[in-house]
Amino acid sequence: MNNTKLAILLGGHSAEREVSLASGNAVFEAIQAIGIECITFDPKTRPLTQLIDEGVTHVMIMLHGRGGEDGTIQGALEWLNIPYTGTGVLGSAIAMDKLHTKHVWQACGLPTAKYTEIKAPISVIQAQAIMTQISKLLMVKPSHEGSSIGMSKTTSAEELVVAVNTALTFDERVLIEQYISGAEYTVSILGNQALPSISMVTPNSFYDYAAKYQSNTTQYHCPSDLNSTDEQVIGELSLDAFHAVSCHGWGRVDLMRDQHSGEFILLEVNTVPGMTNKSLVPKAAKQAGYEFNDLVQHILVTAFGEDILPITSQGS
Repeated sequence: MNNTKLAILLGGHSAEREVSLASGNAVFEAIQAIGIECITFDPKTRPLTQLIDEGVTHVMIMLHGRGGEDGTIQGALEWLNIPYTGTGVLGSAIAMDKLHTKHVWQACGLPTAKYTEIKAPISVIQAQAIMTQISKLLMVKPSHEGSSIGMSKTTSAEELVVAVNTALTFDERVLIEQYISGAEYTVSILGNQALPSISMVTPNSFYDYAAKYQSNTTQYHCPSDLNSTDEQVIGELSLDAFHAVSCHGWGRVDLMRDQHSGEFILLEVNTVPGMTNKSLVPKAAKQAGYEFNDLVQHILVTAFGEDILPITSQGS
C-alpha cells in the first residue's frame, strides 16, 4: 500500500504509562526498519480525531492497561473506521477484567484458582472468614490493573486487610484469589500459534512489578523446564483460554503450575503485552525463530494482511 500510514498508540493515561512508552518506542524503531511510514501518537496529549488529520490509515496499539486494553480505544478506533492490531472491543473488555475472565473460564470448564470479589474495605474478622473459605495464602489484585500493579501476597488476616485497602486505591472491584504454590509460566500467542512457554524465577515473594521491569535478579527460562508433552498441554490450554474470552491476533496467557497436583492453573490474559527489552513476548518469539522486527511484522500482517508491507517485502 503506497498510501499506508501507521500510527503507534503509546503512553496513555494508565498506571502502565511508562512501560507503554518503552514498548511503543521499541516497536516504532522496528516498523521504521521494516519500511512502513509510521508515527508515534500519545492519546494523553492529543485527541484521537487528530489521527484523521494526520492521514493515519492503520493503528498498532501499544497502550497497556486501562484505556488501551479494556476495549475503550478499540471502540473509538472502530468509530473512526481505522483498523487496528490485536483483540477487539469485546475480548479486550473481558480480558482486562480479571473477575469476568474467571467467570468465562469457569463456564468453559477451564482451570482457575478459587476466589472471591470485594468492593469495600474489610475487617480482620471478615479477612479471617475469607481465609477459611479460600486459603491461608492469598493473592489480592485490582480487577482492572496489569503489570502486577496494586497486587499483594498475604499470609495473615491483618495483611489481607491492608492489601484490600491498597488494591481499592486502584480499582473499585478487588479479586482475592487462592495463592497457587508452584512455578509460574507464561505463553505468548501469535495468530493461532502458542509460542514456547517461559518460566519465571524471582527472589521476590511473587512476580511483581519490580521483578518484571526493575530487577536484574529475575530469571527467565525459555525453553522452560517442561517436557514436550507438558509443553503441548500448556500451549493448548493457553490457546483455549485466549479464545474463550474472545481474544485474537496476539497476546499472552499467564499460568501457575500447582506443585501438589501438577495441574496448570490459569491466571490472566494480556491483550497488549509489553514489548520492551525485558518483555516476555519477544523472548518467546526469539525462541520460536522470530527476531524482534519479524515479530512486529507478523503482528501487523496478522491484523492487516501483507498489503501493509512495502512492496519489496511482500511474500518474503
